Amino acid sequence: MLNILEVDSIHTFIGQFHILECVSLRVPQGSITALLGRNGAGKTTTLRSIIGLNAPREGRVTFNGQPINGRPAYEIAALGIGYVPEHRAVFRDLTVEENLKIAERKRNDLAGKADFIFEVFPDLKKFYKLSGGQLSGGQQQMLSIARALVADNSLLLIDEPSEGLAPVIVENIVAALRRLSDRVTVLLVEQNFRMASSIADRYYIVDDGRTVHEGAMKELAANKELVAKYLGAG
Repeated sequence: MLNILEVDSIHTFIGQFHILECVSLRVPQGSITALLGRNGAGKTTTLRSIIGLNAPREGRVTFNGQPINGRPAYEIAALGIGYVPEHRAVFRDLTVEENLKIAERKRNDLAGKADFIFEVFPDLKKFYKLSGGQLSGGQQQMLSIARALVADNSLLLIDEPSEGLAPVIVENIVAALRRLSDRVTVLLVEQNFRMASSIADRYYIVDDGRTVHEGAMKELAANKELVAKYLGAG
């Protein structure tokens, strides 16, 4: 299987702090790959390094065979990478429709994707004219993911989609991500190991800014010792 994304030994600094000290990973096309680790391990910085918001000082990031590190974030996004940040970043004063429209890269992007988006997230159709601030936390998360589907993205970087959500809402997000994986490749940062292990094909564990383990998710799910050591989950 071809890798849509390859990250090779990246080192990323934020100010004077050396956050990523050697992170490497491969994301096969058509997969859901989970990036796991404790709080502060460097997971979010890895996503931000890929998309160009925190450019690596060393190492290499390749998307569809093309080196992208060192390019500005808007250029990287235009290649077909959607970024769903932590804490959703929904525009609370804009309607659902307006939140989706601003994600268009070209005219009629939304019109071409609306049927699929509403099939995956039916609540968004129901509340199309409501403002983002009137949505529940789960609906805001759905809107945040849906925005990344408006343009023609082949890879989604999704950061902590289950954070702060009730278990029943997390189940809805899981079902939506499964549906999305039929169309796009996903690199998922997720603190909820139960959720991540239920949908991801492969995993990488980051600890203290370094990639320390990788493999098939089903193997990690069976390795309680490794899960407890690096994730604090049983």
